[in-house]
Amino acid sequence: MADRLEPIGRIGSGLRRPECVLVSRNDEVFVSDARGGVSRLEANGTSVHLPCPGGTTNGVAQDRDGSLILAGIDTGQVHRLHPDGYATLVIERFEGAPLGAANFVHFDPEGGLWITVSTRTQPRSRAIAAPIPDGYVLKQTRDGFKLMAQGLCFANEIRFAPDMSSAYLAESARGRVLRMAVLADGSLGPPAPFGPDPLFPGAVVDGLAFDVEGGLWVTEVTRNAIYRIDADGQAQCWFEDPKAEVMDFPASLAFAGPDRRTVLVGSIRMDCLIEFRSPVAGAAMWHHG
Repeated sequence: MADRLEPIGRIGSGLRRPECVLVSRNDEVFVSDARGGVSRLEANGTSVHLPCPGGTTNGVAQDRDGSLILAGIDTGQVHRLHPDGYATLVIERFEGAPLGAANFVHFDPEGGLWITVSTRTQPRSRAIAAPIPDGYVLKQTRDGFKLMAQGLCFANEIRFAPDMSSAYLAESARGRVLRMAVLADGSLGPPAPFGPDPLFPGAVVDGLAFDVEGGLWVTEVTRNAIYRIDADGQAQCWFEDPKAEVMDFPASLAFAGPDRRTVLVGSIRMDCLIEFRSPVAGAAMWHHG
């Protein structure tokens, strides 16, 4: 397998903080939007803004009915944006307190909704500059939201092994990925580093995505890099751009196209997505059916 990615182009223009990239089952591309809501990228390169309350959108997930779940990182609110444009509040408080910096939303392979909250520290940048273990993870259940993990130093994206054996979480302020076993009752076991700890000295990890061979792709923002950690925990750098000549602050990635070998990378600082071709296909998401 090739161990080097080469950028092949840019997708979209004039995007507003496209931090999270989501590819629908119909290969539509949605990105988070600083205005609230999301932007849908059109085939002609333009974008359509789909507004939603909740302030700056960070994480985006899609349910099988086509509705979008949006994490508002500034307001600490999570909303559901229905296909008809109607928005409903999902959660804004937990255990009597404001939610905090709602970072990422994700459906596991069985359809369960998970939310990562990076920190309750204000401003949240303090929890990156000096790791503060107040990040946590929630899961929506029939009885409401349940605390699944806590004591995390800026909890970021979370993903699950296709067989639901383990959860993987980007712990940004520690520069590493954590793996937690999914136990028989659905709870998470204690976290342990997966791959290098940290990825390298000074690393800040952000986005995660699985490929069909079990490799976990990781975006890293200080070197503008993409790493792949194989099933045995061995990491390889497949792309880096320390001078930000091509890519600046890669915050997430998603696999697109009929073969899921087109990699789209989102960013906090850019107004477009960067496109790569992958030697291996991305794993299917729950909303792909």
